Amino acid sequence: MKALLVSPQLPVSFWNFQSVLKIINKKAVYIPLGLITAAALMPPDWELKLVDLNVQPLSDDQLRWADLIFAGAMIVQKESMRALIDRAHRLDRKVIVGGPLFHHGVEKEFSDVDHRVLNEAEITLPRFIRDLESGAPERIYQSGKKCDIHSSPVPRWDLLDTRRYASMSVQFSRGCPYRCEFCDIPILQGRRFRSKTPEQVLRELAALHATGWRGRIFVADDNFIGNRAQVKAILRQIAAWQNHRGHPFVFNTEASIDLAGDGELMRLMNEAGFKGVFIGLETPDKDTLRQCGKDQNCRVNLLESVRTIQGNGLEVSGGFIVGFDNDKEDIFDRQIQFIQESGIMTAMISILYALPGTPLYRRLKKEGRLLEANCTGSNTDGQITFVPKMGIHNLINGYRKVLNRIYSPAGYHERILRFLQYYRPARRRPLRKGDIAALFRSVLYVGILNRGDGKRFYWRAVFHALFSRQRCFAEIIESAVFAYHFQSQTEQINDSCMEEPLVRA
Repeated sequence: MKALLVSPQLPVSFWNFQSVLKIINKKAVYIPLGLITAAALMPPDWELKLVDLNVQPLSDDQLRWADLIFAGAMIVQKESMRALIDRAHRLDRKVIVGGPLFHHGVEKEFSDVDHRVLNEAEITLPRFIRDLESGAPERIYQSGKKCDIHSSPVPRWDLLDTRRYASMSVQFSRGCPYRCEFCDIPILQGRRFRSKTPEQVLRELAALHATGWRGRIFVADDNFIGNRAQVKAILRQIAAWQNHRGHPFVFNTEASIDLAGDGELMRLMNEAGFKGVFIGLETPDKDTLRQCGKDQNCRVNLLESVRTIQGNGLEVSGGFIVGFDNDKEDIFDRQIQFIQESGIMTAMISILYALPGTPLYRRLKKEGRLLEANCTGSNTDGQITFVPKMGIHNLINGYRKVLNRIYSPAGYHERILRFLQYYRPARRRPLRKGDIAALFRSVLYVGILNRGDGKRFYWRAVFHALFSRQRCFAEIIESAVFAYHFQSQTEQINDSCMEEPLVRA
């Protein structure tokens, strides 16, 4: 059997970092981890090829070569998935799909899909393959059970051309114990924390190391610290493994704000080579946090917690949301103030998004406030999916105000300096192959060809790094490059984030 695995294209947005990729000479930020994990569950006698549309085009000859096309997608990849299915069917090829997209009420839009293999592949994919080989595959495979993650295989790294990516991805655990109203993770992955064993984790890292990869790895867990005892055991093993090999990897991940209350955990993350963490901070308003179910953020001082994490050698990226029912007119100024004072350089600002299947979606539907919209799945394109209590005009203008302030050259540079007040790196980040070339390209694109004030603030950052904070040189230059990307994306959002008539669903 010849199987072609295809990862649909991600649209240009804040979070695929197109401007940054040009400077570091890469094609995509993240790998299709789900597909290469599914590939490891396929029979060893199958012939497999992978095409990631984010790094290379797909030819008709590649489609004709395959007996079956496997594709997995998030909702943001919907348009590319639709185009892929149409192409495959024109060439009389069957398509098997999975991923979060197909859990979000798209049955009518994708009614022509040949087979859906849903939920966790460790459970449903072997059933599909067994039925396929017996000649009687069903249209839909799904399961309400969650798999024993100890059965998850080592991903097929050999299917990737790792040179084209800025980062690799691994997954140590699944599940998040919290109940945020707007989040679909508890629906897709469950609230029970399920972790791989330290031995499994080391096998995956060793297999990735054997490909020659050195550098960034994103740990794609729903909440990395969901079970601290298990995580600490894994971190101790990774630290020893890294020390033995000269620290070939630098990790980033996602976690909840209560990380700030565990000094031992932060120390172990440093020793294992973790550089940064993304945290869903959402809003500085505690009444709003309670209303949306983000109770864990109410139990701490958010600003002090961010500074504590930074002071323990971890960069903090943050997710922020505007458009909650409790938001008052001053929420946009409060968001700006918090982001600037925290020194969070990478701040994902989004308008509250009603994802199908979430408690938020069900509540808004009951209240008659959902809008007929072609949900893109991107939470940073200014799309409105419901009738906001503050009014659409106020919400869009406030959203623009936050973006324009925090991603102005002056606003971003102010955050770099604030970040450096609190950040205490555990070790100096080593320069790796390609870093020098990327530095010179940043000088060209950001320091010379850049328009407006961005150029001036880039050179301010460079000289500050050279003369005041040499230990943080890599972080400062990287931040200046990201500023270039965020500023260009903010300009595009200002142009595209237009008001549309409200059409209730």
